[in-house]
Amino acid sequence: MDVTTLIAPHGGALCDLILTDAEAEDVKQTARDLPSITLTSRQLCDIELLLNGAFSPLRGFLNRADYDRVVDEMRLEDGTLWPMPITLDVSEAQAQQLSAGDEVALRDPTGLLLAVLTVEDVWKADKAREAQKVFGTTSKEHPAVAYLFDEAGDYYVGGPLRGLQLPPHYDFEALRRTPKEVRALFEEQGWEQVVAFQTRNPMHRAHKELTDRAAEEVGGHLLIHPVVGMTKPGDIDYYTRVRCYKKLLESYPEGRATISLLPLAMRMGGPREAVWHALIRKNYGCTHFIVGRDHAGPGSDSSGTPFYGPYEAQDLVLELEEELGIKLVPFRLMVYVPEDDAYAPIDEVKEAGKKFEMISGTQLRDLLQEGAEIPSWFSYPTVVEELRRSHPPKEKQGFTVFFTGLSGSGKSTIANALVDRLLEITGRPVTLLDGDVVRTHLSKGLGFSAEDRSTNVQRIGFVASEITKHGGIAVCAPIAPYEADRRANRDLIEAGGGYVEVFVDTPLEVCEQRDVKGLYAKARAGIIKGFTGIDDPYEAPTDAEIVCPTAEQSVEASVDQIVEELKALGYLTHNGAA
Repeated sequence: MDVTTLIAPHGGALCDLILTDAEAEDVKQTARDLPSITLTSRQLCDIELLLNGAFSPLRGFLNRADYDRVVDEMRLEDGTLWPMPITLDVSEAQAQQLSAGDEVALRDPTGLLLAVLTVEDVWKADKAREAQKVFGTTSKEHPAVAYLFDEAGDYYVGGPLRGLQLPPHYDFEALRRTPKEVRALFEEQGWEQVVAFQTRNPMHRAHKELTDRAAEEVGGHLLIHPVVGMTKPGDIDYYTRVRCYKKLLESYPEGRATISLLPLAMRMGGPREAVWHALIRKNYGCTHFIVGRDHAGPGSDSSGTPFYGPYEAQDLVLELEEELGIKLVPFRLMVYVPEDDAYAPIDEVKEAGKKFEMISGTQLRDLLQEGAEIPSWFSYPTVVEELRRSHPPKEKQGFTVFFTGLSGSGKSTIANALVDRLLEITGRPVTLLDGDVVRTHLSKGLGFSAEDRSTNVQRIGFVASEITKHGGIAVCAPIAPYEADRRANRDLIEAGGGYVEVFVDTPLEVCEQRDVKGLYAKARAGIIKGFTGIDDPYEAPTDAEIVCPTAEQSVEASVDQIVEELKALGYLTHNGAA
């Protein structure tokens, strides 16, 4: 391993953590006897950018001292600016098997060895502190906070890496360039001034205007550098986005713009994330970085309060610009001005008193789902065509109806009746994933601990997501007592189609009266432990699309209610077809 320094303007020192062939062969032999950690999707993104130098000066996952100072002050222990904790989170069981000085093999889900980590520290995370300090909130409405509390392991393992290889990719290979390769491209082309544009969304005419202006302002080249790792739940998949970027590239002047993909797992951390993004782009050799309105922010919470101010990110990057070593190109929101048939910054338009139009990302998704016309002033026909290919109108999408409720609430009965009704009125395949049936087949061997219940519910969600993604209809009827599992399923399923949650809201006493198996009586007597509603909690949903009060209405009325709501949401047409 070495540290390669490329001469300015193309960044500073790059950490190259990939071993030479000879070194790698020795490590592979010893790694066979080491304990292994299988990396999650987010960890795979992180390790790729650690190994290829994009996270320079980091040489591995943060140890305890670096982590503490990054959380508190946005700096490594030695004072170097670094705003985001890059941590290897593991379970308590995994943590108990590791001590300082140990080595552990890091593998992808197929078992491929990517790197060996030398353990410096193992510690239990103070997640509330990390959430508040890094993201400014402990609310799970923030996607990174939800991930931190509900998905990340409770322990962190820190230490340097010896890399064997980068995670393999088999898509858009020509567009996947490491920092070294991007810097080399800039050198080869003689591009001394390069401005980077970060995006996790499709690009349209406003983005084209913004980036064109930025390139002209710096007198240089534009690097369109979209994130193709983890982004915000509900975002358009990166395969569709990259096809859109390739179409959009045709609208730039010859030689103006280049695309390269960034396998980053975003945290949606607003100002801190903007600083992080700027450092990453410096490592890729860029001299300038565009920071727009609410850069890398997750939007607002359920009360409508934004997590971050619209220009907090710009202010923080500007404050640290000299130390960052990359120049800020700030931009306000670009809007369309009909009387000028052109785009302009919203501040200028408002000051001139002109009328303007704009379409948000949410509005665009709604237009696509409705099959409605997308104005020509908003986007390019070739881009819209790509979006429509991957995101058909709702009535042509797959969808999942996910029931949740106490045992005895009537979930299975209503779900079975709904399946019959859907088969009657649509010509599409409908799959029922009932809690008891799934436990017999898909989840055979699982018990009823909180961990096993979560595993069962998320297995159901995975199968439903595959059915939905391929245009089918899934009807799921587990108890699903925990909000975190239901939210994870919603995020997974909505990535490929529709998700409609049905809360079968039946009082506990009614469920007990209906209990033909005598399970509640056994739970009351202490014969059954951890029974939902008795000595294990049921977290009632607060955001279900449909609530069925089965103590007050019949099965038929509940099915009618669900079908009518599916029509209102657009998943069924008004004549009943899907």
